[in-house]
Amino acid sequence: MPRTAPAGHLAAPPTGKGSPILVLHAWWGLNNTMKNFCTRLADSGFVVFAPDIFHGKIADNIADAETLARAHDGKQAQADVADAAKFLIERAGEANRGIAVVGFSFGAYYALDLSVSDPKNIRSVVVFYGTGPTDFNGSKAAYLGHFAENDEFEPPSEVDKLEAAVQGAGRPVEFHRYPATEHWFFEPDRPQFNKAAADLAWDRTLAFLKRQADADD
Repeated sequence: MPRTAPAGHLAAPPTGKGSPILVLHAWWGLNNTMKNFCTRLADSGFVVFAPDIFHGKIADNIADAETLARAHDGKQAQADVADAAKFLIERAGEANRGIAVVGFSFGAYYALDLSVSDPKNIRSVVVFYGTGPTDFNGSKAAYLGHFAENDEFEPPSEVDKLEAAVQGAGRPVEFHRYPATEHWFFEPDRPQFNKAAADLAWDRTLAFLKRQADADD
């Protein structure tokens, strides 16, 4: 009997079946923007689960988000992410050939970390304006990254370091820098939202995820 889903948001196509994707939220928490992103992916044929890393807490301004990020327990967050991945893997059952992980800013760190800590089950990773670990020698994933040109939280040097680390591990990597954009440019509820860049990042993300899913069929 399938176990109950961890705390979070599950979105699936009408058939209930599809390639599995784990979505890890930004430091705002599991807000409607993240839930709507999950729904868009589900409408495109994926089964999507976003764990609630902050356990019901949501921020709508930077000061409150910083407080949430500082207060969270990193080890507990890793455990929650691992549990969510296990839930998705179990849900896929015999059809599972690994899952994709999409992380936004704060969540990008945990997406990258999961690809190293659970290489057997993570086949692809998408990160939006966030970096993380720099040792990917154990990874078996392909990587796609979206980064802002003018980002006070993720300087170009950190993005370059991450890209070099993934390349150095021999993993497929495709990083995009979006001109005249800022951190959170993909999120429509933020003042930094840039529709043209967000649309392009969405198209690239969808193509990447479908390509990775098709490669596993």
